[in-house]
Amino acid sequence: MPEPLGMRISGTGSYLPERILTNKYFEERLDTSDKWIRERTGIIERRTAGEGESTATLAAEAGKAAVADAGISADDLDLIIVATTTPEALLPSTACYVQQAICTRPVAAFDLNAACTGYVYALINATFMLQTGHFRNILVIGAETMTRIVDPEDRATCILFGDGAGATVLTATPDAQGSAVLHFKISAEGSGDNLLFVPAGGSRLPPSRMTIEERLHYVKMAGREVYKAAVKRNFQLVDSTLSEAGVSSKDIALVIPHQSNLRIVESVRQRLGLPEDRMFVNIQQYGNTSAASIPIGLNQSLRTGRVKPGDLILLIAFGAGFTWGSALIRL
Repeated sequence: MPEPLGMRISGTGSYLPERILTNKYFEERLDTSDKWIRERTGIIERRTAGEGESTATLAAEAGKAAVADAGISADDLDLIIVATTTPEALLPSTACYVQQAICTRPVAAFDLNAACTGYVYALINATFMLQTGHFRNILVIGAETMTRIVDPEDRATCILFGDGAGATVLTATPDAQGSAVLHFKISAEGSGDNLLFVPAGGSRLPPSRMTIEERLHYVKMAGREVYKAAVKRNFQLVDSTLSEAGVSSKDIALVIPHQSNLRIVESVRQRLGLPEDRMFVNIQQYGNTSAASIPIGLNQSLRTGRVKPGDLILLIAFGAGFTWGSALIRL
C-alpha cells in the first residue's frame, strides 16, 4: 500500500440554482411519468441554472463558500482547479473565470475534464501538487450546467441531469499522520467513447448547420450499456480499494458516490453491506450533477455533521469515457 498523502480539507461549499424542475415538468412535455422516472432513476426533482447563471457563476459561488469556510481569503489560494464537462467556453478555462470572480491577484488556474469522475481526478491531482511544497491552499471545484447540453426532446437523458457546483479547499499538512488521502485509484477505458458522449462541437466534428440540425451538440447515451458498465466498475472499485487499503467496509463512516442513478448507488451499498445511513444519497433532490455531485455531497455531509474529524470517507465515481476513480480519505 502506498504511503498516505497528507492533506486537509479545510473548507467546503456548494451552490445549487434556485429553479427546480420536478418530474411533473417532464410529464407535461414528454411521453414519460413521475412513476417511470422514480422507478428507473430515483430522481424526483433537479435544479437548473437560471438567466445569468452559467458553469462559472455556479463554480464561483461554491468556491467563495469553501474559501469562507476555510477561514482564508481567495487571495491566499495558490491554485484553482475546476472539474467540468460543461465549460464556460472552449477558451479560456472556466477556472480563469472563477479566478477573475473571486480573486484580486493572479492565481494559477486550469480545468480538468474526466466527466462524472472529474472531481476525484482533480482531488488526486491537487493532493500530489500539495506534496511538492510549492502549494499551500488549492481550491478544487466540480461544477456543471448539464441541463444546457441535454436534448429537451430526449426523455432518456433530459430527465437525468441537474446543475450545481461543489468546492473544497485543500490545505497542505506537515505529514500524513492526521488528515490524509489513504488510498486512491483512477483509470479510464476509451472504448466507451460512443456510449455516452456529445458528438459535435470539438475538433473532430466542428459546429456547422448540419450538426445543429441533427442535434449533435446534445448528450447521447446508450443507457443499458452505460448502466452495466457503471455497476461493474463500481463493484471493482469498491473491492480493490478496500482490499489494497487494508480497510473493512465496517471502518468507513460514509461512502459518497457519484449520484448517477439510485439503483447503482443502492447496488454499491449492498455490495459493501452498509446500512442506509452510511451511504450518502441526494440524487432525489438534485439529479445527476456530474463532476459536481461528490463535492456537493462532501459539503452537505460536513455541514450536517454526518462525518467528523478522524472519520474514513470513501469517494467513488464512474463517468463518460469511460473514466472511474476512488479516494479513501481520513478527515
